[in-house]
Amino acid sequence: MRGFRIRSSSSPDAPFLDTGARSRRKGSPSVLSVRSVVGQMFVLQVVVVVLLAIGAVVMLTLAAQRESTRAAGNQSLAVAQGLASSPGLVDALRSPNPTTVLQPRVEEAWRGSGVDFLGVLNRDGIYYALSSSAGHPGSHTATDMAPLLAGRTVREEGVGSLGPQIRAYVPIKEPNGSVIGAVGAGITIEHVSAMVTAQLPAVVGAAVGAVAVTTGGAAVLSRRLLRQTRGLGPAEITRMYEHNDAVLHSVREGVLIIGGDGQLLLANDEARRLLDLPADAEGRHVTALGLEPSMAALLISERGATDEVRLAGDRLLAVNVRPTAPYGGLAGNAVTLRDTTELQALAGRAEAARGRLKLLYEAGVRIGTTLDVARTAQELAEVAVPRFADVVTVELLEPVLRGDEPPEGSTEMRRAAASGVRQDSPFHPVGELITFTPISPMASDAASGQAVLEVDLRAADSWQAQHPEQARQVLDYGIHSLISVPLRARGVVLGLADFWRAETLEAFGEEDRSFAEELAARAAVAIDNARRYTRERTMAVTLQRSLLPRELPVLSALEVSHRYLPAQAGVGGDWFDVIPLPCTRVALVVGDVVGHGVHAAATMGRLRTAVHNFSALDMAPDELLAHLDELVARIDADEAAAEEEGQQITGTTCLYAIYDPVSGVCTIARAGQFGPALVQPDGTVTFPDIPVSPPLGLGGTLPFETATLRLPEGSRLALFTDGLIEDRNRDLDTSLDLLRDALSHRDRTLEQTCQDVIDALLPERPRDDVALLIARTRLLNPDQVANWDIPSDPRAVSRVRTDVARRLETWGLDRLAFTTELIVSELVTNAIRYGAQPIRLRLLHDSNNLICEVADGSSTSPHLCRAAATDEGGRGLFLIAQFARRWGTRYTAHGKIIWAEQALHEGATAPGTDPADILLDQWDE
Repeated sequence: MRGFRIRSSSSPDAPFLDTGARSRRKGSPSVLSVRSVVGQMFVLQVVVVVLLAIGAVVMLTLAAQRESTRAAGNQSLAVAQGLASSPGLVDALRSPNPTTVLQPRVEEAWRGSGVDFLGVLNRDGIYYALSSSAGHPGSHTATDMAPLLAGRTVREEGVGSLGPQIRAYVPIKEPNGSVIGAVGAGITIEHVSAMVTAQLPAVVGAAVGAVAVTTGGAAVLSRRLLRQTRGLGPAEITRMYEHNDAVLHSVREGVLIIGGDGQLLLANDEARRLLDLPADAEGRHVTALGLEPSMAALLISERGATDEVRLAGDRLLAVNVRPTAPYGGLAGNAVTLRDTTELQALAGRAEAARGRLKLLYEAGVRIGTTLDVARTAQELAEVAVPRFADVVTVELLEPVLRGDEPPEGSTEMRRAAASGVRQDSPFHPVGELITFTPISPMASDAASGQAVLEVDLRAADSWQAQHPEQARQVLDYGIHSLISVPLRARGVVLGLADFWRAETLEAFGEEDRSFAEELAARAAVAIDNARRYTRERTMAVTLQRSLLPRELPVLSALEVSHRYLPAQAGVGGDWFDVIPLPCTRVALVVGDVVGHGVHAAATMGRLRTAVHNFSALDMAPDELLAHLDELVARIDADEAAAEEEGQQITGTTCLYAIYDPVSGVCTIARAGQFGPALVQPDGTVTFPDIPVSPPLGLGGTLPFETATLRLPEGSRLALFTDGLIEDRNRDLDTSLDLLRDALSHRDRTLEQTCQDVIDALLPERPRDDVALLIARTRLLNPDQVANWDIPSDPRAVSRVRTDVARRLETWGLDRLAFTTELIVSELVTNAIRYGAQPIRLRLLHDSNNLICEVADGSSTSPHLCRAAATDEGGRGLFLIAQFARRWGTRYTAHGKIIWAEQALHEGATAPGTDPADILLDQWDE
């Protein structure tokens, strides 16, 4: 606190005193009286210094004790370690008489070590050798030998033959690491205390010197202060200070005391407010206080001034200046200030306008930080509390929250956000559906598009009629004023923003309504942007999910589980697929289209359809990727010709694998895609080296390469897109380690393994799409496979048919004997006539199908046709197409395979159809 003081002219060291204090001046006392405030301060200072000195001595003594103890422990440990590691110590312990060898060495080491005892122990804790000061060999140690025998060093405080001591024990180890003994060394507490005692005189002397110097300095300063206070007691000084301070700071005029050198000596609270002085203004020169030059010049001028008007910031002040020299003081000025205009009220309104401009700026920055409709509404509610309203609620039309176009004329809205200075507001909670009556202010402003101002809610009958019970609770809560503003964007009402006042006594006015409309207009644009984004993302997600497989087929070759997670930032083009192929084989596919949004999802659908079509042609993985690469390049060329900027899909990646359960062979090719993870049946996880080709659409001239893996039954193959393991917060090796750990639990089901992988590698909001496909392999039982080598002799056909009939009987498939013999006969006959050696027949019997394969060394492919009645041939493939569920040709590196598949559970032919009738129909006109 600052008192109002006038400097006496009789003494340059005298303080500013009021006039009443002059009559009580006394001569400077020659001694310090404890009845004066100065004497009491001196005594207090001396007591504090003495206590501090005592505390310092105690602390230094304790510190010296700790340091000496620590040094003793370190010295004991160093001596013990030195002896334990000395050459020949292990050999001495192995000798027939260790005491004879070790005792001289221990005595010699002890004399120059500075420790009080030193000894060597065996594993039982008995000293082989011990320094003469501590006893004789053969005595038993009191320390616990268990840590030493475990190979650990022991540091402890204990009591020995020399009394309390600090000691250390170090194990002696053989070259193979086994412990055969220990070395112990120690220093007594008495020795440590002697070291501390030696330092005590210096510490005490320093403390005494510090007390003497401090006490002397305090005495000098106290005598000077005693002269300046004239020996006034505490009560007199307190009463004088409180009187001056109360008068000085209670007046509604600014008061300044300025010294002759231009320094500000004193300023009361009103002067600080009127001049906007800094906190450290006192003691600074007037010209350094940031005042207007004319105002600063007037305050330090030697002439007087009466009610001279000066501008100070946005205030016009009446300034009175009176020199203090004529009144017995030193040269200087006493200044009084008064605010003479109504600028204060105007400044308040300007400050409110500046605050609202600042709030609008902050609203532009804080509202719309995300493209989430509910979050944007919440940001509007939070930015207006508490600087504009005490409670803000936001209601949005139901379709807006879903991202759809808002309907016209709807009076049903859902509470989307709420914020208030208190958490116990009586309003509807977030998420509740609210229906507004046609006469309510909310319904009227939604219909008209204009904000509604209710200055006094107690007089707002239409508002109270909306929900009378809740209106009563709102009024009891203290809310008294409301502005309801429609959230309009592109001429369409999206919802309402309601601003309520309770803690703020001032009701809303017309200026507040204009500000609320501006704030709501900015928020409405952000909400509409979020709504449109939500709609687009929903469309993209719907499109993408419709293009992805909804259910994976049940296969005899593989057990499959999958996960697909769209990115939070936007739908991407990741996809996966499981495609059954002829002859019990299965194709596994994962891919990633560059980009996000509807275009990426649509392109993914095109590529997935293309993969299905190419798979239907039974292409090898490298050949399929080559066709897919050509397709991507053609799509990019078409879009470039259409000048669709930003729509290029060059760089799309894909992995295509074909698994054959008969041989257990998996053939894989990849274009820019991460290779799979292979989990062996014992849980070992590896990442096979699969040749990588450039991403699709780059137009490379190099062929795609394949890799062949032979998978044991029960192996697991994990295929994934880059979104699973690429993360900006960790490197790729760390991600692969996490994936390896998640896949290594062989006791987990495929569904559990998929979830383990997702939990281990993905954050709560992934930045990129993720497709994960895990397949467990199965092998067809050798008893379900039959093979025949066929010679190039037509007479072999009958023998093969007999063998096939016999095998079908073994499998219990007699009902398929006729059709199967016919199919085998036609395929084998065609291979003998038109194919080349080697010719091989294979029958596959899985749980659902019977498959007949005929392989030969020719690459010519037969074609289905309808033979005329006079033709001698051309009916074989037509008959196969009639009897088999499906058939086809697959090319290999050494020829082709023609296959035909019959269903085991649907009947060999159509219901009510005799196979003989089908055969005879071929010769009907």
